[in-house]
Amino acid sequence: MRGENTDRRVADAPCVIDVDDLPDGLLVVDARGRVQTVNRAAARLTGVPWERAAGRDIRDVFPFRDAEGRDWWKCLDVSGGLRTRTRVAERPVHLPGGQELMVAARLVRSPERGGDVVRVAITLRDGGARARLERSRADLVSTVAHELRSPLTSVKGFTATLLAKWGRFTDDQKRIMLETVNADADRVTRLITELLDVSRIESGRLEIHRQVVDIPARARKVIAGRVAAGDAEDRFRLEIRGELPETWLDQDKVDQILANLVENAVRHGRGTVTIVVEPNEQGVTVSVRDQGEGIAPELSTRVFRQFWRGNGRRRGGTGLGLFIVKGLVEAHGGDIVVQRAPEGGAEFRFTVPTGTPDFA
Repeated sequence: MRGENTDRRVADAPCVIDVDDLPDGLLVVDARGRVQTVNRAAARLTGVPWERAAGRDIRDVFPFRDAEGRDWWKCLDVSGGLRTRTRVAERPVHLPGGQELMVAARLVRSPERGGDVVRVAITLRDGGARARLERSRADLVSTVAHELRSPLTSVKGFTATLLAKWGRFTDDQKRIMLETVNADADRVTRLITELLDVSRIESGRLEIHRQVVDIPARARKVIAGRVAAGDAEDRFRLEIRGELPETWLDQDKVDQILANLVENAVRHGRGTVTIVVEPNEQGVTVSVRDQGEGIAPELSTRVFRQFWRGNGRRRGGTGLGLFIVKGLVEAHGGDIVVQRAPEGGAEFRFTVPTGTPDFA
């Protein structure tokens, strides 16, 4: 704890925690508002180190203001309210320079039930993260609305037409309409599946069911699916280099990773799409390459973000595929990068460890 003794620790058996190890900012003040603790994250967020804040009034060193410009500490009213009150919900506040922080508090009482407030623990988070989350949610709503509108309009139009004028169409015309409805329904299903994957990745609820997976065989299956869907067979090439170790992975998710990367190469690249599978010291490395324009190095960190469609790439898809790929690879304990392919174009290169059985 940063206070009278900077080496002091906060103990909560059976572990001992240094407040500087906490990811969020932490301030501790006494009932009069005198600063007792400022951890490293709080100093970084506010620009006020412990040495400047120690023992001073919180309103002098951390003059938090709410959206209406009111003094946050005064509104907190530590000595007022119900004596059973202990928690103060998180809300946005601003520092004099305009920086937004998310602030929550806990009133520590002695005795714990109905006693006087002896200190207040205040947590701080960067308000920019909230803004980014809100933008991400807005992008999600916009993307979903856009992606759903077209197929649902088609489904509604064709089904309404068939119901109203069934007898006027030939069997071939009916078949074309129904095939279109079927394709659009598949498109909606894919979008919903992607959104569920994004939700599981972001919440950490993605489950990996390991089994022995033959990666080259899964790559052949993905290529065969593309050819069956109408792509030219000579557009794809599979290279296997060296003796591959046995890998324990989630087969369905490996299929999804490969399918998304190949789809990305076909949609945004040109020429031959090459899949290279080779061993490494920890497992297997897989590269998916195209011969298109590639991705500028300065954009390499952005391509795995949600809804990324930059670099002048042709529009199409939801912009979630590469984000999902990264999440699936990392769920296996691997990593993925994008770089320039040897023959030009983009190369997405991911590495996964050999893994172990679920029952090991």
